[in-house]
Amino acid sequence: MKRFTLFIALGLLLGSHLSAQSNLLQSGPMLGYNEMREVLLWVQTTAPAKVQFAYWAQATPEQRLFTAEKMTAKEEAYTAKLLADQLEPGTKYQYELLINGKAVKRPYPTEFETQPFWQWRTDPPAFTVAVGSCAYINEAQYDRPGTPYGSDYQIFESIHQQRPNAMIWLGDNIYLREVDWYTRSGILHRYTHTRSLPEMQALLASTHHYAIWDDHDYGPNNSDRSFIHKDQTLEGFRLFWGNPTFGLPGLGGITSYFQYNDIDFFLLDDRYFRSPNKRQTGEATMLGKEQLEWLIDALSGSYAPFKMVCIGGQVLNTAPGEENYGDHFKEEQAYLLKRIEEEDIKNVIFVTGDRHHTTMSKYVNARGNTLYDLTVSSLTAGIYEAKEHNALLVEGTYLPKHNFGLLEFSGPRLDRKLTIRVLDADGKEQWVREILSEK
Repeated sequence: MKRFTLFIALGLLLGSHLSAQSNLLQSGPMLGYNEMREVLLWVQTTAPAKVQFAYWAQATPEQRLFTAEKMTAKEEAYTAKLLADQLEPGTKYQYELLINGKAVKRPYPTEFETQPFWQWRTDPPAFTVAVGSCAYINEAQYDRPGTPYGSDYQIFESIHQQRPNAMIWLGDNIYLREVDWYTRSGILHRYTHTRSLPEMQALLASTHHYAIWDDHDYGPNNSDRSFIHKDQTLEGFRLFWGNPTFGLPGLGGITSYFQYNDIDFFLLDDRYFRSPNKRQTGEATMLGKEQLEWLIDALSGSYAPFKMVCIGGQVLNTAPGEENYGDHFKEEQAYLLKRIEEEDIKNVIFVTGDRHHTTMSKYVNARGNTLYDLTVSSLTAGIYEAKEHNALLVEGTYLPKHNFGLLEFSGPRLDRKLTIRVLDADGKEQWVREILSEK
């Protein structure tokens, strides 16, 4: 009887200890960038704690590998980025979060697959990237009075059910409120609140996440380079996202790039260098000269069958108003499109957000090369029904409801195809388009 009582006591003690570790988990784990030999893992705790990840190839679960350990701290919002850096290409792995040395079980898969080493061996693999923008998560005491602006949070579960290889968040990934804009504590609170949404956790854990920003995760509405706290929002972005890089060398901002299999993704910053929309004098710029020239260089040097240029605001929409590229920055837009034409850069697709509805624009330049602008918005923020004339609108692609996009790349190396699928918050398909890479 005494032994049985002792076993019960030990069981209760162990259960209490494991529960204590779970209570230290604020959000995540989340998968960041994915390369052949390295994957970034992210987590946030509720208080200072020692965090680490164990990981193992699914084929050899007995061979457990470990990341470094890190003690989370208030100065970094209790976040941690750790590298799984003993990986092999094209291999499926499972992983486990350890807090203070104890495993924290999750009720959903925690797994990833490294990019394959296909070059010179096979055709590139088929893969899928989810895209979306404008994720507003309600917090009643800090929201505007009236009908809540955020809804349909099940959209994150719907994205997870599609099992995309990666997801690109196209800006307005959080909505800083008036109470947040001007303090570091407010910015980090907003990131923490949004990232902790229960419906988001399974998606975070098994899809590799990349991000850009737009005005609402950069600062106040329609923010530009004059925002005095832009380095604080930049710090928040760096703490909570797992991009491979942040900003061009020596410039600041969030500009980045990654290659997934054979496709190039250019992650642009449309806020940090942006001149004010209402400024009447001086050179009007959205990207800034250095970022703009880097983009033209990088596009010129790309061998990818599709060049996916991710940017917060619409590039090709011809309608005036809002924050469309051609309305406020017509000369810079014309310069970019002219350089793409003169350099004979094919298969450029702008992937954009911001507008709180989804559309696609199509433009054929003087060399006969087709450019697209796929806008996917909004994930959960309020819907905006546009009454505008976009001369380049692809018929049947306007969708004023919560939605996300799936970019499906397939086909042999020299004949790649992009299938764009747009699904609503419940995962029901709304429209599909196919684009073949131009030779």
